[in-house]
Amino acid sequence: MSLSSINPATEECIAEYPPASPDEVQTRLERARTTFHEWCACPHAERAGKLRALAALLRSRSVPLAELATREMGKPILQARAEVEKCAWVCEYYAELAPGFLAPRMESTSARKSYVRYDPLGTLLAIMPWNFPYWQVFRAAVPALAAGNMLVLKHASNVSGVALEIENLFLAAGFPPGAMTTLLIDSTQVEPLIAHPLIHAVTFTGSETIGRKVGMAAGRNLKPSVLELGGSDPFIVLADADIPHAAAMAVRARCQNTGQSCIAAKRFIVVDAAREEFTSLFASRMIALRHGDPLQEQNDLGPLARRDLRETLHSQMCQSMDQGAELLCGGVIPDGRGFFYPPTVLTNVRPGMPAFDEETFGPLAAIIPARDTDEAIHLANQSRFGLGASVWTRQSDAAENLARQIEAGSVFVNQFVQSDPHLPFGGIKHSGYGRELSREGMLEFLNAKTVWIQDV
Repeated sequence: MSLSSINPATEECIAEYPPASPDEVQTRLERARTTFHEWCACPHAERAGKLRALAALLRSRSVPLAELATREMGKPILQARAEVEKCAWVCEYYAELAPGFLAPRMESTSARKSYVRYDPLGTLLAIMPWNFPYWQVFRAAVPALAAGNMLVLKHASNVSGVALEIENLFLAAGFPPGAMTTLLIDSTQVEPLIAHPLIHAVTFTGSETIGRKVGMAAGRNLKPSVLELGGSDPFIVLADADIPHAAAMAVRARCQNTGQSCIAAKRFIVVDAAREEFTSLFASRMIALRHGDPLQEQNDLGPLARRDLRETLHSQMCQSMDQGAELLCGGVIPDGRGFFYPPTVLTNVRPGMPAFDEETFGPLAAIIPARDTDEAIHLANQSRFGLGASVWTRQSDAAENLARQIEAGSVFVNQFVQSDPHLPFGGIKHSGYGRELSREGMLEFLNAKTVWIQDV
């Protein structure tokens, strides 16, 4: 059965892609193994040169690359271009800093010489989602290859065109064939691929449900894994916050990528003293957002990536209203073609409602009342997820104490949650385990090897 790429703005089929045969999968995995032995011996300076060439190539091709992503999954075009630029940034980051991250760590022991060296594991399987079709791949592939590993990509089937283009980019930048391999396969082939002896580790970004299956498959085969799963990030507005600024940033935090982001703010927990002003300003800014053809630069929001995603989001909204949430704006599926959904705000959202308990993947914001700061932190932690969080207050020093109390992989003060190559990225609880980016992300798929040398 072929893999279909459907334009979510028009519902038209862009292309059909035949899945790779078992023989093709085997051949490409064997090529990755052969390339690994050459690549891991390659000097850091040579790897860095190819990463810099890749960054330059991304920038020179940013317009067609962005348009491809927009057509396949609906990302607003300006955001798609920014995503390509971010991929170039991560290439340059690891080109500069990887040698330091990988340098042996000397330790003083009773040996004449003892140290820890960091060796690549082999071939990493990356199972990636559609919502940031370039960035999700590059933030896994670049540190892996910079460290001497290979990467095999199983991308989401609705962005198969992007998946193939990513492999072409690495080849065009001078990486050897097999260093970065795209496999077009369906979901039934993933578990056998994880078990394959030529796959040495697994990284997955996606839903909690599929993440559990990936984690179990990796565990059964004793292979290290990193899981970056869903999020229901709290956006905590305290009484002393700059309310107009917080409201403006809240719209950006909720509606980046049309709300289809694991680290998008989803639960807006606002203390009583700030709630009326914040709600009014936030709702008016949400209503003012322009949504339509994502290839048109003036539009802030595009469609959701698939019809079923829109149906799920609308069902979460309706169920929350049935349980007492109030609709402030949006909430009506528009007529016409495309999987569009309007900016939607619910108020008086409480624990137990889907808008509080579940990850909402789209431009649906839940405003949650809190009496004071203590209750706001309690509500923030009353979630099975723990990916990111943000706190909005004029007392930024005091907010550092709150950051220690919040159960999340990252806490931002007076800024919405975002990924940055300089800092580790990942979650706790049902948002997964392990880290991407920074030095910590690179070390996830390296063998920290002890070397002890004793004279005789």
